[in-house]
Amino acid sequence: MIRLLGEPFDPAAEIARFTTDRQDVGGIATFLGRVRDRVGELRIRALTLEHYPGMTERKLAEIEAEARRRWPLQDCLVIHRYGRMEPGEPIVLVATASAHRAAALEACAFLIDWLKTKAPFWKLEETDRGARWVEARESDDAAAARWEKETAG
Repeated sequence: MIRLLGEPFDPAAEIARFTTDRQDVGGIATFLGRVRDRVGELRIRALTLEHYPGMTERKLAEIEAEARRRWPLQDCLVIHRYGRMEPGEPIVLVATASAHRAAALEACAFLIDWLKTKAPFWKLEETDRGARWVEARESDDAAAARWEKETAG
């Protein structure tokens, strides 16, 4: 399930809903991404995520479908925020459920890596020194590239 939200969400409530009455799974993996208050010495006041409605939902659905193709998942949840967020607020929640932990853990890691690099979001940080657009990081691209190699192999 994919949900794109313009308002805050409660991670604990979402995980509880996802896991309630799930006796069919042996492993559930979760990842919660939150807005940081600093990047190095720079203080972050807020983060704004922009996206193109329609295009973003399609891409998130493609990424989720790829995870379901690669691993035997009983269920999958991706919640991603857009709009203005302050430090400490959740940005993204990924939860995967499978009969075994390895599939749940690997699928969760895959989803985070591909969401970070392939989902069409643009990030604007409000800092003590003004606003700035966030550039892609080589380390994120390297993490996502690992899954590309596994596709080719």
